[in-house]
This record gives sequence, structure tokens and C-alpha cells, in this order.
Amino acid sequence: MVKVNEINFYKTESGNKPAENFLDSLNPKAAQKMTWVMQFIEERQGNIHSKYFEKLKHTDDIWEVKAKCDNNEYRILGFINEVSILFLVHGFQKKSRKTPKKDIGTAEMRKKDHLRRFGNE
Repeated sequence: MVKVNEINFYKTESGNKPAENFLDSLNPKAAQKMTWVMQFIEERQGNIHSKYFEKLKHTDDIWEVKAKCDNNEYRILGFINEVSILFLVHGFQKKSRKTPKKDIGTAEMRKKDHLRRFGNE
């Protein structure tokens, strides 16, 4: 069981927030659903059904926030630091059964960048 105390958006060195930009790009209904899922994850403090949140296998501890809206599936990937803050690093619309390796690679690269710049804070 994983605990998430807080959710933050990863910020690049130039100040861009890719996952937040993705969320802002969604249609209002999909954005509302994804926002609800993120609030649900924070409120549950663990024991979250894999329908909404799960660790991706064979990754560098990358987690997936999941929302489904009007037959579309949306994902925001992130990582959890030592004080249980979930940093959301990359979002996309899922179009295949498996999470694309390219998207996982982007998330892992952004996680490494965050840890390089801030440590595990």
C-alpha cells in the first residue's frame, strides 16, 4: 500500500510544467475526471484501487494516475518521493493496451532531472 500526502507538478528548469499543461489541454469533462482522481488519491492516503492509480512494472518507480472519460483513457505519470509527495511529470492519452515505452522513458527522464536538481525533496 502506498501513501500520497500531496500531489505536485514537476517543473522543468525553464519553468514549464508538462503534466499540468497536459491536464489544461484536456476537454473540460476529461480534465474534471482527472482532477477528481488526483483528489481521490490524496484523500485516500493509501489503499487506492488500481483502476485509478498503480505502479508501472519494469520502470524506475513510475506511478500511473488513470482516468477514463467518454471511451478515452488518460494517464499522468509520476513518482513518489521519500515524504510521500507524488510529482506528476508526464501526461498522455492512452491509445493502446500497454503504456508506451516512449512515455515511460519521458517520465523516467523527468524524474531523474527533478532528483538531480532537488534531491528527494
